[in-house]
Amino acid sequence: MKDRTHTLTIRNMVCDRCKAAVTRVLQEQGLPVERVELGEVELDHEPSTDELDRLQAALQQEGFELVLDHDVQVITKVKAEVVRRVHHEAEGRLDLAALVRDTVHRELSSVSKLFSEGEGMTLEHFFLLQRLERVKELIRYGELTFSEIAFATGFSSAAHLSAQFKQLTGMTPTAFRDMAHPPRKPLDQVR
Repeated sequence: MKDRTHTLTIRNMVCDRCKAAVTRVLQEQGLPVERVELGEVELDHEPSTDELDRLQAALQQEGFELVLDHDVQVITKVKAEVVRRVHHEAEGRLDLAALVRDTVHRELSSVSKLFSEGEGMTLEHFFLLQRLERVKELIRYGELTFSEIAFATGFSSAAHLSAQFKQLTGMTPTAFRDMAHPPRKPLDQVR
């Protein structure tokens, strides 16, 4: 009879290349993978303490971290889902409360409090910063108008997007678009 699967939470997984890198590390460690998602992997068995120690060291060499604390796991899962939905899936307004409920089966208020304590910023602010990074990406592509970008990233209007963008970056979306080398952050370093 097959052992039960075991889920591990991994910090700093923010893109498909991260998933590929973590999959490679797991394979190199001889840990059979059932499923790999942003921030989470499922193994076909519960790893031993020795296997976890080796995995932690191998993941750290690649810029990832195995998360064992339950509260940190909740935060990591929510962050990974925000990144996934904002950067890889969402089109239009995204309901943060529903995202949290669907991801960790808890209410937004309790996760937001936990998030603030663990991350030093509110979950809502993290969500806004991720959306603004997506806005920067869409501006750099030069394919959409500011109104279309506002709609695609869940802002009520181009004026609302512009006000939020200026408040958090110190420049307008137009000034950002016109820069030769506009500043962007890796998604796992958005703060």
